[in-house]
Amino acid sequence: MTATITPAGRADSVRPAGVTEPAAAPPASGRTVGAGLKSLIRNAPLLPFVAYTGVFLLLPTALVIIGAFTARDGGFTLEGIVQALNARTAKIFWTTTWLALVTAIIGAVLGAVIAYALSTAPQGSVSRRIITAFNSVLAQFGGVMLAFAFIAMLGTNGMVTRLMEGLIGVNVPSNLLSSMAGIVLVYIYFQIPLMVIVFLPAVDGLRTEWRETTMSFGGTTATFWRSVAGPILAPRFLGSLLLLFANAFSAFATAAALISQQTIIVPMAIESAIRNENNTNMNAYAQVLALGMILVIALIMTGYAALQRKTARWEQ
Repeated sequence: MTATITPAGRADSVRPAGVTEPAAAPPASGRTVGAGLKSLIRNAPLLPFVAYTGVFLLLPTALVIIGAFTARDGGFTLEGIVQALNARTAKIFWTTTWLALVTAIIGAVLGAVIAYALSTAPQGSVSRRIITAFNSVLAQFGGVMLAFAFIAMLGTNGMVTRLMEGLIGVNVPSNLLSSMAGIVLVYIYFQIPLMVIVFLPAVDGLRTEWRETTMSFGGTTATFWRSVAGPILAPRFLGSLLLLFANAFSAFATAAALISQQTIIVPMAIESAIRNENNTNMNAYAQVLALGMILVIALIMTGYAALQRKTARWEQ
């Protein structure tokens, strides 16, 4: 074997013939550009969603924040903040919070019971598919159409109203649907099926082996629910409760159709401020109310996402 002599001072001063030096590594900047290009290509399918989120979520939020501190002439103002710091605004937020909390609790409890009953049916059964599809439709049924449906049933001349009066002599109050009790009743109609849809996967995630193991160690059904199923389902139940709260807190069209002449909840107060013909300087106040709603919903959804991450491993 022959050897090639390289200049002195090189570590490889003697190198076998035919063996070449390794190619120099590409510049770090080149690697960075290449990795960035590959990452961009890999994430290209997400760009439409990012654009959609930016246009319909981030941009409106930014406009609300700016509008809360912008006067009618375009200058900076704190008038909206000052107008919001009064007892009437506090009462509106409290009424909205109370309505959302009550309907969320009732919907969560009843929906969880229905979800558990539904989970006992075989996965591919026709009855389960029909009930699940039915709940999916009802969870999205709201707005003016839902208000009209309840008016047709429980309004002054509604079908159920006249049947109850004629058959058992019970008179439904004429102002039922325009009262808080009526609004709660209507909201529960779509809160329960929404709970069924979001809570059913968690109940399905309970494994038969866990119950059998509990029983083999001398436990009872109560022990299983208290020590196994309860701790597992609790985060998901609370997360679903937060989702129902956010759903009711931001609802507008149904309540507006039933109580159009009142501003007892925040979304209706925002509409009233924007359309106020007596005081045209209410735009900043409306934006402050909207900003308050955004902060509440953001806080609720942050808690919901945290609870979802905590329970995700049980649903694999």
